[in-house]
Amino acid sequence: MNSRKVRVRFAPSPTGGLHLGGVRTVLFNYLFAKQHGGDFILRIEDTDQTRFVPGAEAYILNTLNWCGLTPDESPVHGGPFVPYRQSERKASYRAYAEELVKNGYAYYAFDTTEELEQMRAQFKTAENPSPQYNQHIRTKMRNSLTLDAATVAQLLKEGIPHVIRIKMPEQETVHFTDMIRGEVSFHTSQVDDKVLLKADGMPTYHLAVVVDDYLMQISHAFRGEEWLPSAPVHLLLWKYLGWEAQMPQWAHLPLILKPEGNGKLSKRDGDRLGFPVFAMDWTDPKSNELTIGFKERGFLPEAFVNLLAMLGWNDGTDQEIFSLDELVQKFSIERVHKAGAKFDYEKAKWFNHEWIKRTEARRLLPAVKEILAADRMMVTDDTLLEKIINLVKERCTLLTDFTQQASFFFALPAEMDTAAVKPKWDDKKNLFFTELIRSFQLSTLWEAAGLETTFKELAAANQLKPGELMLPLRIMLVGGKYGPGVFDIAAILGKEETIRRITHTLSLLEHA
Repeated sequence: MNSRKVRVRFAPSPTGGLHLGGVRTVLFNYLFAKQHGGDFILRIEDTDQTRFVPGAEAYILNTLNWCGLTPDESPVHGGPFVPYRQSERKASYRAYAEELVKNGYAYYAFDTTEELEQMRAQFKTAENPSPQYNQHIRTKMRNSLTLDAATVAQLLKEGIPHVIRIKMPEQETVHFTDMIRGEVSFHTSQVDDKVLLKADGMPTYHLAVVVDDYLMQISHAFRGEEWLPSAPVHLLLWKYLGWEAQMPQWAHLPLILKPEGNGKLSKRDGDRLGFPVFAMDWTDPKSNELTIGFKERGFLPEAFVNLLAMLGWNDGTDQEIFSLDELVQKFSIERVHKAGAKFDYEKAKWFNHEWIKRTEARRLLPAVKEILAADRMMVTDDTLLEKIINLVKERCTLLTDFTQQASFFFALPAEMDTAAVKPKWDDKKNLFFTELIRSFQLSTLWEAAGLETTFKELAAANQLKPGELMLPLRIMLVGGKYGPGVFDIAAILGKEETIRRITHTLSLLEHA
């Protein structure tokens, strides 16, 4: 690692919801920065105005806040290198593009859309179905390499629309050391002359990312491996602009793969297989289509961050549950795998279950309260709800499971599964529960252990096995075959409500 201060950045385009792969890139950047006492920067790369989506930038910031991955510098937090939106830095890019032209590393291209389409049609072959504007084709196009200087000057003077393209060298090998992949090399004949500055004066990603990384003193650039093919363009720009000594160290992160392992995980895969791929709910402002996120599906942010960390990384031990602080301590970019990581939704839910079990009821309370309220259960007694959360949380894989696992504490179940009791129901059991009501009415102490003792003593007196009576009692109180300890449930429901529910179900069984 180089000796300058660690400064890393996440630079998303505000084009929609934030895929879990994007959040993992944030996480690895954040962990590396915090581990080395450095800064984590959020920079919005909104140079492609045709793909800009209203609300997407706010969504990105909300996602990072939910995950606890707060930037040190951003469009909201400010910082020493403002502005942090590339669209607001537009005026600064042309000078660098012009400098590249002046030094022979780039050129003006005046080709119209129609001319580019004609070129693709003319040079299209079975082996090359999508011809690129490269070292071979540029000699046949209308640009400052093929036009004389006077014509170029006149076209520029007249304000004829043009772009600036990098002039890729013809026979060179570009190489760099990737922190994950080791030595990586590219032959320049395989790379086309990318546009650096568009006709509207906006830079493309290729120019903007290099200029901004230099100006913002970025020391390490971590990004997805899908950006590897662009690396030679960026490496050459650092060299051509005279900034090679300040170039950040690179790490190209492995893809998050479909569950079956063949290809990058996409939103379509989530739709097809029934799981989220976005961090939070995202509603497309154009189509109004809602995409459910991990947060709304019932994931804790700690679990979401933990599962992302384990997609393509481990600390070399069998440990799987890590807090964010532990991840900061133990993370190592050298232990990030080269190969893609298959996404396993069942494993993701396992992480969430573990985190729900480990999390204090007080911390879970606001989310559980919100979930119950969405199901029209307004809970005002926080102390009572904390007791309930502690009772049922081990049974909840998702936060949304609290609806089923806790709702019966606040309302008589809409349905009673009497069918589960009816086959073995008889007069002897009916008499037992009638007597149990009387015993409960006489109880002066209402706590779980005492209720269990009363229940078992009465069962023995009636020559019945307690095990035969537990399921009917659970159905009476809960409505189904689930829930925590049945006497714990009765203790929280209280004497009056417990007796009311037993009486209610006895009536249903009588008329069934």
